[in-house]
Amino acid sequence: MERYSQIFNMALEAVFANKVRSMLTALGIIFGVAAVISMMAIGKGAQKEILDQMKLVGVNNIIISPISTKEKKSESNTESAGKQLKEKFSPGLSLKDAEALLNVIPTVAKVSPEVSYDVQVVKDGKSMSTRLTGVSNHFFKIFSLTLEKGAYFSNLEQVDGKPVCIIGSGIKARLFPQIDPVGRKVKCGNIWLTVIGVIQNVAVSEKSSESLGINDYNSVVFTPLRTVFVRFKDRSVVNKSNLGEGEAFYGGDYVVFNSEGNKEAGFNQLDKITVQVKESTQLNATAEVIRRMLTRKHSGVEDFDVKVPELLLKQEQRTKDIFNIVLGAIASISLLVGGIGIMNIMLASVMERIREIGVRMAIGARKRDIVLQFLTEATLISVTGGLIGILLGIILSKMIMRFADILTIISMFSVLVSFGVSVAVGVVFGFMPAKKASQQDPVTSLRYE
Repeated sequence: MERYSQIFNMALEAVFANKVRSMLTALGIIFGVAAVISMMAIGKGAQKEILDQMKLVGVNNIIISPISTKEKKSESNTESAGKQLKEKFSPGLSLKDAEALLNVIPTVAKVSPEVSYDVQVVKDGKSMSTRLTGVSNHFFKIFSLTLEKGAYFSNLEQVDGKPVCIIGSGIKARLFPQIDPVGRKVKCGNIWLTVIGVIQNVAVSEKSSESLGINDYNSVVFTPLRTVFVRFKDRSVVNKSNLGEGEAFYGGDYVVFNSEGNKEAGFNQLDKITVQVKESTQLNATAEVIRRMLTRKHSGVEDFDVKVPELLLKQEQRTKDIFNIVLGAIASISLLVGGIGIMNIMLASVMERIREIGVRMAIGARKRDIVLQFLTEATLISVTGGLIGILLGIILSKMIMRFADILTIISMFSVLVSFGVSVAVGVVFGFMPAKKASQQDPVTSLRYE
């Protein structure tokens, strides 16, 4: 142990005797380790974003949404326009479509129809703009939304369209900051609803909201679907009160009505239908069956869009994984370059210290001692570079997250791997110079000038 301690001390002295050269030698390792840690942190952050988005869109879900087609709006109430509507008339996305999907397709586990309206929510003089969304209890199960307090809709409340609602955590914080909202009433548009539950806070990024069409559940008032149809508005019903708000066209055997109050909805009774499939392997096949079934029900008019968010996200994840592998490989090259730098500098050091090697061997040092001394020097440089690189990698990851607005997650695995590789690089690339030093002839080395 005393011999090894002396070898370590001599290696440490040699490193500190040439501080600038040692630091320059370690630069490759420093930047290599920092690059690996920061690149893996970006990859880990991207993976978490994808997993969070998958939770938001639900598991094995298919999203059906209407397409706003201007072709359905007739420019003139003429016989030819009526004939065209008769040939290509579609009733739009409706509750009957949702019921048919659940009853006919065997691979479908749950169906959640939705209809939404922008409203003002008022409570004791406080108000906020939000969305009133009619859903069934399947909606909460499909999207894994849990209650902070209260209860879900009962069967009676859903069937009879009772004036009840479940609010998001953002509405609770705004309108009920100090009190329990359960059992209290809020005014949504022109109707009063009794709060029966509060959804737990759900973090939805702006990126997810735009790319996947995910609503901010924290600022939504959920009410039974039938409550919206009976007490607020049902676009499939044409009556005296809403005739003045839109345009009606005679299509031959039927009347087509388009509400100007909601141009995006147009003829559609529903804004969205979410279908949950029993197995993920059935997603593509079920989506194709849904597309064909709805096209047939809509008289051959494909006025809807069928998306499979999970497959889109998996494809995005695969793309990001490939990108991260490429980035990791590029960053790893820095470690290789750093190892070559260590080998070159150590070889130069051997040539400079041939006389020192001869003196050591002349006074009793063995070849193994010479190998250990130079190998220890190379390892010290790589270990020091690895530690500095870890610190730099952590700082770099934090800066990327702060200034580039890219989520980064530093994992212990990336730190250990990069540090382990840096040590291994020092040992592997330091062995050749150490071996060369031990093979010097003592007599020739003593005469070396």
